[in-house]
Amino acid sequence: MAGLLISFEGGEGSGKSTQIARIAARLRRRGVEPVTTREPGGTPLAEAVRAVLLDPGLEPSAVVEALLVEAARADLVDRVVRPALAAGRVVLCDRFVDSTLAYQGGGRGLDRATLEAWNRAATGGLTADLTLLFDVDPALGLARRAGAEPLPSGPRADGRNRLDREPVDFHRRVRACFLELAQREPGRFVVVDAAAEAGKVESLAWAAIEARLMGLGVSSLGSGSP
Repeated sequence: MAGLLISFEGGEGSGKSTQIARIAARLRRRGVEPVTTREPGGTPLAEAVRAVLLDPGLEPSAVVEALLVEAARADLVDRVVRPALAAGRVVLCDRFVDSTLAYQGGGRGLDRATLEAWNRAATGGLTADLTLLFDVDPALGLARRAGAEPLPSGPRADGRNRLDREPVDFHRRVRACFLELAQREPGRFVVVDAAAEAGKVESLAWAAIEARLMGLGVSSLGSGSP
């Protein structure tokens, strides 16, 4: 099977990380060992950038924030994503280029054309084969985040990272931009109602992935249980 890049997008508290773990488990039960990664992160350098970006004690400008994201992305694509795709692997990525357009574009107000150019530079023009957008009202997503178990140390020691602390209007702009991007590219995006119960969300996401695999001529992922 040819390599396949699936990106998982959405606002804070949309459940992307949970769904990546569930989809990865489904793939493994069908004999496919996926590569799971995240943005920013996925390499030692990118994880160090992530710690800076999410640190509530720091206040980078919108441009600095965007450039840090792109630097982390370039390292991840070079060291993890492209090698995995070249080896025919399925890559599940928690955030990718669309998050930059939504957060630094829709949220921060940076010029979209500039961000798109930076995305191309960081990825060498690589785009996801399928993007699952886990859509949830920001008020619900932030409430979920507030109810999450706090980490014992690090940028989320009090349960909230720097992005969690942004006002709800920021998150509404991010959501609106995500939905606009999905409208612009319906062939790549599938919008999933992330307000639903986690098992239902998983089923919807899996159906979209199976449909895309069939469209690529992959009729089966093995005979494991759902």
